[in-house]
Amino acid sequence: MKKKRNTIHYWIMVIPALVWLILINIVPMGGIVMAFQDFNPGKGIFGSPWIGLENFTYMFQLKDVKTILLNTFVIALFKIIGNLIVPVVFALLLNEVTNALFKRTAQTLVYIPHFLSWVALSGMLMEIFGHSGPINTILMDLGLGRLSFFQNGGLFRGLIIGSDIWKEFGFKTVIYLAALTGVNQNLYEAAAIDGANRWDRMIHITLPSIKGTIILMMVLSLGNILNAGFDQIYNLYNPAVYSAADIIDTWVYRAGLVDMQFSLTSAVGLLKSVVGFTAISISYLIANKVADYKIF
Repeated sequence: MKKKRNTIHYWIMVIPALVWLILINIVPMGGIVMAFQDFNPGKGIFGSPWIGLENFTYMFQLKDVKTILLNTFVIALFKIIGNLIVPVVFALLLNEVTNALFKRTAQTLVYIPHFLSWVALSGMLMEIFGHSGPINTILMDLGLGRLSFFQNGGLFRGLIIGSDIWKEFGFKTVIYLAALTGVNQNLYEAAAIDGANRWDRMIHITLPSIKGTIILMMVLSLGNILNAGFDQIYNLYNPAVYSAADIIDTWVYRAGLVDMQFSLTSAVGLLKSVVGFTAISISYLIANKVADYKIF
């Protein structure tokens, strides 16, 4: 009883988070049944007729769905790869810097974009990469033609992937730098005595020391294999690049909220969640087998 009295204040602190989790994440899951219904807003979930897997069958017959699934997978995959490689490389390079002021300044500058919303950043990107923006002005000064970043599907997809990596790699760099603080400094001294240069120490000591953190970030990121970033793309795309940049979330928004195809979009959203859960489960099993890494 004394132990329970001593921990009751911890439970009180947890209650608001539990209430938020239940109301925002668990209660709405009841809407999953719409994926198996011919949902009618007037009749509601309990009054709409049950049609089984017809929405899923119809979903795979739509040409648009095949395109958005491919776009989502490609964009999300390149974002995952970039957001794994770039932060690790930058953290390793920054860790080798001996000037403390430069190190703190660089870390702060690359960290700031993480806190900016895509509403603000989209306006900046449109100005920078627009038809008369500084990028195209430089290209014209060099004697090259203008590039239509927001009308060309391939260029727009590259802009989406690159800007997301630029926005988020600073935040992930902090995670790897924190992991690097736990590296035993005696290993560096011993390696230096044996004649290892800074490159050898980075490859054979620093990188293996943060292997567990890299694997953890990889496992967590693979759950977003079908999450290509609604906020970013919605604020930047237009009908001219739908074929290359329309993803599941933007299509669900248009088909579900604009065209009111609630049942069909619920089926697409459920498929996305199942694939994401499967991907993160498989990645965890692979990490456990290959690196003997366990989260729990």
